[in-house]
Amino acid sequence: MGLQDILNRYEVQFKPREGYWLTKWLVDEITGSRSCIDASLDLGITWSKLCLADNKILVNDVQIPLLVPREPDRIIYINDQGMDAYEVVRRTDTGFYKLKAIKKYGAPTLEINGIHMHRIVGVDPWTDSRIKVRAARIKKGVKVLDTCMGLGYTAIHSVLRGAELVVTIEKDENVYWVATHNPWSHGLSDARVKTLLGDASKIIGLFPDSSFDRIIHDPPRFTRRTGDLYSLEFYREAYRVLRIGGIMFHYTGEPRRHGAPSILKGISERLRKAGFYPVVYDRRAQGFVCHKRI
Repeated sequence: MGLQDILNRYEVQFKPREGYWLTKWLVDEITGSRSCIDASLDLGITWSKLCLADNKILVNDVQIPLLVPREPDRIIYINDQGMDAYEVVRRTDTGFYKLKAIKKYGAPTLEINGIHMHRIVGVDPWTDSRIKVRAARIKKGVKVLDTCMGLGYTAIHSVLRGAELVVTIEKDENVYWVATHNPWSHGLSDARVKTLLGDASKIIGLFPDSSFDRIIHDPPRFTRRTGDLYSLEFYREAYRVLRIGGIMFHYTGEPRRHGAPSILKGISERLRKAGFYPVVYDRRAQGFVCHKRI
């Protein structure tokens, strides 16, 4: 099966939601001001003059309802007609998904069952993703496999650094739904980004040999349910689809801080057994930089 065949089978067109986004910080700023203010209704991407009248926010001849999130870190989405509004959260039988505000302006993170999908201590999610992309040595003209899309920040940063093609995979339709409601994920609609909906541990086995110059592997935390993404079989497939001279960055975090240093040791041993060499831990990016030399 060729790369285009895989895209035809699994690709979904990313359709970002247009509209406005409210956080409690922004609502407090608007209601606490006695005049119009310059502020952002898309979490800090663009800025507009906002005025408050009759409990509505006035912006560019549109009236937006003044709504307060039920929790300080939740985000309310309002469609571009200012008519439909709801918090960007989703509850299912298996989990609770939330687009989580980190501060008044800036890229939010994704929280699943109380676990953040980005680092937020000492670094913001956008910068966290940029650090990972730099660790993967993304540069102009490369083809990138991004195994776990999430909110798409690493895929977007790869394009910003000049990647020719980024194939990004997301298994969870709920995560995909949250991403469509995040203004910082809109870059996933770039023509150079191909979003695939499916299981990366299975899709990776379909790619032809040497399909990619770079791989960014940023899986969820290691558990029984995510173990396939940390397996020797997966690493061997990653090695196979990477071109000679290519690099994979594998984010792991720092589990040793939680009393489990053997996790990193096991990962590094499996990466080397799969053929990667050298395998070097990058402390700033908190993951392994893995090379395919032969």
